[in-house]
Amino acid sequence: MKLKNLDMLQTISPMGVQAIVDFGEYELSIIQNQMSYGGKQGLFEIAVFKGKSQAELPGVTSPGDTVKGFLTPSDVDAILTKMYTITGKEGVQI
Repeated sequence: MKLKNLDMLQTISPMGVQAIVDFGEYELSIIQNQMSYGGKQGLFEIAVFKGKSQAELPGVTSPGDTVKGFLTPSDVDAILTKMYTITGKEGVQI
C-alpha cells in the first residue's frame, strides 16, 4: 500500500485532507491541513489509534508520543509498510 493509492478525503474543520487505514487492532490516520505538523509545507502527519484512543506504536511513533509530523510521501509509505510488518494485516482504507 502506498500513499498515492489512498483516496485522501476532504476535511472541513480544519480544511485539508485525511485518510484512515485499518490494520486490524490498529488504525493509521494520515492528515494534511493548516494545523497538522508540516501541513503548511505540504507535508503529512500520522497518528496511530488503538480502539478510539491514540496510541504509541514502537517503530512508528516515538516513545511518549502518538503522532509523527513533517512526513514526506515516502516517509508515509515507509510507515504504511511498518504497520503491515508490525500487525501482519494488509491495510484497508476506511
